[in-house]
Amino acid sequence: MRQSSSPAAPTATPALYAERLGVPWWAWPAGLAVAGLLAAELWLGATGFRAWLPFVLLIPATVATLAWLGRIRVTVRDGELVVDDARLPVRHVADALPLDAAGRREVLGVGADPLAFVVQRPWIGGAVQVVLDDPADPTPFWVVSSRRPVELAAALLAARDAA
Repeated sequence: MRQSSSPAAPTATPALYAERLGVPWWAWPAGLAVAGLLAAELWLGATGFRAWLPFVLLIPATVATLAWLGRIRVTVRDGELVVDDARLPVRHVADALPLDAAGRREVLGVGADPLAFVVQRPWIGGAVQVVLDDPADPTPFWVVSSRRPVELAAALLAARDAA
């Protein structure tokens, strides 16, 4: 057996936590049904090529919109909390508090801090409030939607303590 003389490729550490904030399963048939009904309504009033144009445009637009709404990924990896394209080094995490739907509503309600960083999806009940300890950053905390807020908070605190 021949050994390779090339250096080993660096391997990324596995994520402590990973989640995709996709839309619920029922949003797909509901969205496609609404798009189909709207396209059928427009189809009734047109003839020729224009009659099929609503189907050609509305159905793919609905699929693209639903896919776009569910694109956000939340990951704790390599000493960072990554939410979509935003990155937070865990060394700046003072605390991570799991929130249920009522707690999320309270944090994001009338008295919400306008400087907070928020990634909130209304179809996801839970969230995590990440309190920051960075004097150079005016952001007091992050609020990130999560289907498993207790696990996300625990992964954040574990990553912070390991760093």
